[in-house]
Amino acid sequence: MSTPTLEQLSATVAASGTLSVTAFYFWSVALMILIHAGFLAYEMGASRTKNVLASGVKNLLAFTLIVPTMFYFGWWIYLALPSGIVPDPGGAAGLPWNSHMGPNLSDPYNGVFWAVFVLFSATTASILSGAAIERIKISAFAILAIILGSGVWMLAAAWGWSPTGWMLTKLGFHDAGAAGVVHEIAGFFTLGVLIQLGARVGKYGSDGKPREIRPHNVPLTVIGLMLIIAGFFGFMAGCVIYNADGTMTDIYSNPTNLAAWLFNILMGFAGGALGSYVVAREPFWMMSGGLLGIIAIASGVNLYYPGLAYLIAMGAGLMGPYVASFIEKKGIDDPVGAITVHGLGGLYSVVAVGVFSAGYPNVGGPAISLSGQLIGAAVLAVLGFVPGYVVAGVMKKLGTLRVDQEVEVKGLDPVEVPAVAYDNQS
Repeated sequence: MSTPTLEQLSATVAASGTLSVTAFYFWSVALMILIHAGFLAYEMGASRTKNVLASGVKNLLAFTLIVPTMFYFGWWIYLALPSGIVPDPGGAAGLPWNSHMGPNLSDPYNGVFWAVFVLFSATTASILSGAAIERIKISAFAILAIILGSGVWMLAAAWGWSPTGWMLTKLGFHDAGAAGVVHEIAGFFTLGVLIQLGARVGKYGSDGKPREIRPHNVPLTVIGLMLIIAGFFGFMAGCVIYNADGTMTDIYSNPTNLAAWLFNILMGFAGGALGSYVVAREPFWMMSGGLLGIIAIASGVNLYYPGLAYLIAMGAGLMGPYVASFIEKKGIDDPVGAITVHGLGGLYSVVAVGVFSAGYPNVGGPAISLSGQLIGAAVLAVLGFVPGYVVAGVMKKLGTLRVDQEVEVKGLDPVEVPAVAYDNQS
């Protein structure tokens, strides 16, 4: 099996529609940047005052590193490895010295497709960033962000989010809104890292029971979550293939339209937010539940009847606070609930498609099946978890993963950031 060339990908849009197609993705990318403004506010609000700026720098640094690494090798991984781990010749179009990777007037599409994937990549790194606040070394995070954002997730995308990916052609895998290939991958990678990283000082008592470490600014965290929700409309638009004749398909070439996506994104947000509010009765989990609800319906966003999407999302929202509490009691310190919202939310989303949309035909492979979705979910969980656990484990052995205890107690800002967050801060 050979990967499609960029010329073949670009053939889906006629020359007459070049401006409208490229503008569609241009503004999708711009809207997706709101996700990262949201993650920035979310993580800084969730940190204590002594760690606010370190959390912010870490998140911003991820963006500055993902962009060039996606250019130099990440895009090649996606184009070259849909069949497995043996590169296909078509991947050469993603090499940084290829004529398609620059201002090539005969190819107006590669740059916008690449840019959309860059923002997906930055999302995976930001998911890790929030979970590791207040104790990871900035240098360690930078390395892990590159491995996840420009390596692991790109391999997942090649396998499970490509019209020639083996998970589609062999399993009939369906993940239209990237809940599996982005969120599940990032969530399970994060789980592997957090196991190695350990909990924050003071998080658990001598009896092993978790203690509350309060965010310094809950309103900022909630506003950050709302910005992430707003940016998700750009994220979801980036998951659609927009054709010059006005028609649209999902990433697997199945016909769709924006009406289906808008119905279900809004229903997913509403259902997830209400579900978590019923359980937790507070704004942080209400907004986290809204994000969880969108992720929960994302894999089948183009297939579900809106009433069903609402129920699927509400189910995820109801489970979210309980799952996060269970994870916390197992000794895994995840201050922002990333493993629950993204990792298990992505897995739930992938499996839900197999439960509720089994038999739906795929243009490029077998029909959707529960077995295919279960296998796909398992592959993504392993693909995410193993690199995160192994690489973080090596860093731990070398003493390069976590800040020293005295630094953590004092705060990362005084040691790693030459600035003060608040003028009344000692």
